[in-house]
Amino acid sequence: MGKCFSFTSSRDKCYRWSFSSAGLRSLTANLGDGTFIHSWGPKAHKPNKPTLVLLHGIGANAMWQWGDFVSPLSAKFNVYVPDLLFFGDSYTSRPERGEGFQAECVYRALAAAGVRGRMSVVGLSYGGFVAYSMAARFPEAVERVVIGCAGVCLEERDMEEGMFKVRTVDEAIGILLAQTPEKLRELMRLSFYKPAKNVPSCFLADFIHVMCTENLQERKELIYALHKDRKLSDLPKITQPTLIIWGEHDQVFPVELAHRLVRHLGNNAELVILKNAGHAINMEKTKELYKLLKSFLIPKLENNGKVD
Repeated sequence: MGKCFSFTSSRDKCYRWSFSSAGLRSLTANLGDGTFIHSWGPKAHKPNKPTLVLLHGIGANAMWQWGDFVSPLSAKFNVYVPDLLFFGDSYTSRPERGEGFQAECVYRALAAAGVRGRMSVVGLSYGGFVAYSMAARFPEAVERVVIGCAGVCLEERDMEEGMFKVRTVDEAIGILLAQTPEKLRELMRLSFYKPAKNVPSCFLADFIHVMCTENLQERKELIYALHKDRKLSDLPKITQPTLIIWGEHDQVFPVELAHRLVRHLGNNAELVILKNAGHAINMEKTKELYKLLKSFLIPKLENNGKVD
């Protein structure tokens, strides 16, 4: 018998076409030491446009999380959308698993692609941890930061004290890196304010097979590294203007973490809470999120005469 049709693989091809249609091309940077970063970037970097980096969260590759945004944003920015390590076609044989190493690799990959000067960085969920780390490590390069539903100010003790729906990191990993349709449904219930109902198990199993089985051990290690020994007192205070966007009903990173981050950053931070939204704000509140990105990133550039 021939191979069964894969909705996930077909959708992935559609995303590739849409990214190409938006003027982006596939790029792979060999950083040495067995580290490769795949990203999407402009076919021709235009010096008169500002640079914008979009960082994805745990889940599928970068295209699935930013597919609805690349076309409108590419009209205003040189948009770069990397696959973080162990997602998509990005990989390393090095042992580091912290978000700081991810940030370093993204920055080096951008440099390899010819990116020079200042940039804005937007990160969703896990990508928000990486975006924050990029802003802290490379303040001369990162101009503005958007953090979406990313609990960068969480502490290891928060889980023990009952902040999260899950009780242990292992339980969180079992859901975030779902390997069965039942676990994927549980992830959907945690991620969406109004999760889709009655999704056939065959569709969920297909998604898991295509998107969630490679580099599984390494992805587990990323989550362990995110949580282990984490203290707010160790988190540097970034100085760039920072927009924090959160779903009112986020069950992955509760909204208390958004308020904690605002208190940590002080006057540099602005918080927007999206009503009737969970963790997956890029999917549930696509239009609202785009408008927020546009209003935060573009007016400043217009005032400087850089954007029409």
